[in-house]
Amino acid sequence: MPTIAERHTIIPSVIMKKTLVTILLLAGLSHTTAFAQENTVIPRPAHYGLTTTPCPAQTNIIGYTDKTLADEAAFLKAALEQRQGKNVKVKQTSSLKRGIMLSIDRKTGGKEAYRLEMTDKVIRLTGGGEAGVFRAMQTLLQTLDAGSLHTGTITDAPRYAWRGIMLDEARHFFGKEKVKQILDAMAYYKLNKFHWHLTDETGWRLEIKQYPKLTSVGACGNWSTPGQGAAQYYTQEDVAEIVAYAAARHIDIIPEIDMPGHATAAVRAYPQLSGGGTPAHPDFTFHVGREATYTFLTNVLREVATLFPSQYIHLGGDEVSFGIKAWKTDPEVKELMRREGLADVKAAEHYFMRRMADSVRTMGKTMAGWDEMLAGQPDTAKTLIMWWRHDRPAELRRALNDGYPTVLCPRRPLYFDFIQHASHKWGRVWNGFCPLEDVYNFPDKDLETWGIDTGREKFIAGVQANVWTERIHTPQRLDFMLFPRLCAVAEAGWTQAAQKDYSSFSRRMEAAYEYMDSLDIYYFDPRRPDRHPEPAGAVQGQKDIPMDFRD
Repeated sequence: MPTIAERHTIIPSVIMKKTLVTILLLAGLSHTTAFAQENTVIPRPAHYGLTTTPCPAQTNIIGYTDKTLADEAAFLKAALEQRQGKNVKVKQTSSLKRGIMLSIDRKTGGKEAYRLEMTDKVIRLTGGGEAGVFRAMQTLLQTLDAGSLHTGTITDAPRYAWRGIMLDEARHFFGKEKVKQILDAMAYYKLNKFHWHLTDETGWRLEIKQYPKLTSVGACGNWSTPGQGAAQYYTQEDVAEIVAYAAARHIDIIPEIDMPGHATAAVRAYPQLSGGGTPAHPDFTFHVGREATYTFLTNVLREVATLFPSQYIHLGGDEVSFGIKAWKTDPEVKELMRREGLADVKAAEHYFMRRMADSVRTMGKTMAGWDEMLAGQPDTAKTLIMWWRHDRPAELRRALNDGYPTVLCPRRPLYFDFIQHASHKWGRVWNGFCPLEDVYNFPDKDLETWGIDTGREKFIAGVQANVWTERIHTPQRLDFMLFPRLCAVAEAGWTQAAQKDYSSFSRRMEAAYEYMDSLDIYYFDPRRPDRHPEPAGAVQGQKDIPMDFRD
């Protein structure tokens, strides 16, 4: 497990680019009036009321009122020390004459709501909960990084409770340091859900101690070189470290164990679990007619539930049709259907998901799944739906009309394996692609198009961008596909529709590009598309996969 100091390590920032005036401000030595810089905060706050008066308050003293804020104070201390190069003192106190004061006021709003007030002596960060104080800290750090510390007040609260990024490491594995970098960027831009796709056809990336072959066999290879090479996976110690790192940044990690389809890597390790597949997707499914399958998956999920404190475990449930044909002639599946009175193999699929959902509930968790799960009519109170099929808005209407909490993550514009510029050649398209502006404008212009009744919008839990990695195989290419669209989805999820403005966002992105440059992030630059050439994507042998393939 990492130490407190390790968990609070902050990635480098653009603070080294400060002007002399800003350095004096940070040191509390300048009282001269300066012109306030334009708001540079992403996501755009609900109210931005900084004046033209410089804020001379000291930033080398942190006080916090409640012992539950000790971790937030430690995080801010590390961030400021890295930026300023000098020691920052921290103490628990009910008041502070000079410095930065952290406190909780439940009247501020929801847990993530906050108020940031900068006066000539004290900078006050008040949150509706610990998470709100942490979000206020990110706003303070962004203003410091942009060199625009002025007196005034910022008040803010998120539009959606779920603001997520999904990373697929089953197809290509990136490792914990890259995951930590993504978590740092998510925290900086107030994203709060990291959906971790850990199992699929290509690889099983999570150590399960009861079933060691899942990683010794199932973790070998990637999408580019299936079944070849050394095993690549996360040990349970790695997971504990990453979960703690995320928790320190108020980010929940939601693990995904895909079933009953996308099971090839697990079946490669334990062939007796295979429910068959097709020539294009061999051994694609778990065997729903064998009791041993349910025992195996329940045991796996018990270890997963212990590793991840999140309320949710994602069970996939998508694209089972790719391998379900074999069930029609399987004698054990036919016996299951006879015994349980199931009309067809789709009913057998729904039976399987109900049983696994029950297993998840006995562990004190809530099942999350892709929108195909709606066909099985799972319990609305105990299921989170992720709507991904942008070509099927009827499924979204169905989810919302039936009262399912639903995360919006449609292919367009929130699949980040889609290209983001017309000149790009490596990635997906589907009657268009996913440029930065489309990500930013989501979902406001689409809700009416999809026929979503305003009374059902309350069931929208939030938004999430999904980074599928069939064609993303290197850290450089991952950066290129994720940034700067991560900033756009952050503002899409946080900022109220009436306050969103793409031209304002584009201006505020100038500070974000400096931030990315300081971290050596190889981002796509929409201002100059040729500045960072598109890295070539992964290939799989001699296969020629068209950009517009349909799933």
